[in-house]
Amino acid sequence: MNDTAAADPSWTWWRDGVIYHVYLRSFADANGDGLGDLPGLISHLDYLNGASDSLGIDAIWLSPCFPSPDRDFGYDVADYTAIDPRFGTMEDFDRLIAEAHRRGIRVLLDLVYNHTSDAHPWFRESRSSRENPRRDWYVWREGRSGGRPPSNWKSVFGGRAWTRDPATRQYYHHLFAREQPDLNRRNPGVRAALRDAARFWLDRGVDGFRLDVFNAWFEHPGCPNNPLWPGLRPFGRQRFLNEIDQPEMHE
Repeated sequence: MNDTAAADPSWTWWRDGVIYHVYLRSFADANGDGLGDLPGLISHLDYLNGASDSLGIDAIWLSPCFPSPDRDFGYDVADYTAIDPRFGTMEDFDRLIAEAHRRGIRVLLDLVYNHTSDAHPWFRESRSSRENPRRDWYVWREGRSGGRPPSNWKSVFGGRAWTRDPATRQYYHHLFAREQPDLNRRNPGVRAALRDAARFWLDRGVDGFRLDVFNAWFEHPGCPNNPLWPGLRPFGRQRFLNEIDQPEMHE
């Protein structure tokens, strides 16, 4: 807490404090494998706060450190309640919390609750059959006639936002990469599971969360076509209009 905070009783760390973003994999490498890790971060906490020449920050926000196939730099989460072994162990994480708090540093985690990895057990169950209890945990839709996807929605990463699953012959929605299927947050089981994951980390001493892409957690339930957008460049416009309603080829 800085001098202004000490003198102002209305000061709140999450609103008024200085939050330092730690991109873990490039911050500090403790074991020499070329990838930053939790022990490396712990060894530099005095730089952030605790020493006379420190930055004097109030909190750190860690980019995702959960197990991930790394299709999107950890934003494709395969387990919400574990630490990726590349970054350390759960004991390392607990030590980070203790050492950060000892220096007056709060810890925020990055929660990726719009989608999971396609390697997450929830999605593996969901795509196993249309009758699986977790089928509705993701956004599945029938294709349109002529082998077309459910709508003309585009992925933020380019291309269609729908991928056809050959086994169950339906499409799943992904706002980002096809390896990042969107969760169906209208399903109460999904919401309960995500709340449980947040509680897991709060119980370990985490002080709060940064909510990834929270402005896009829900899709229109009817999945209507988006209006045509002309694009900013001729190539982008041409590509969009050519892809918008083309059928997909299936074996």
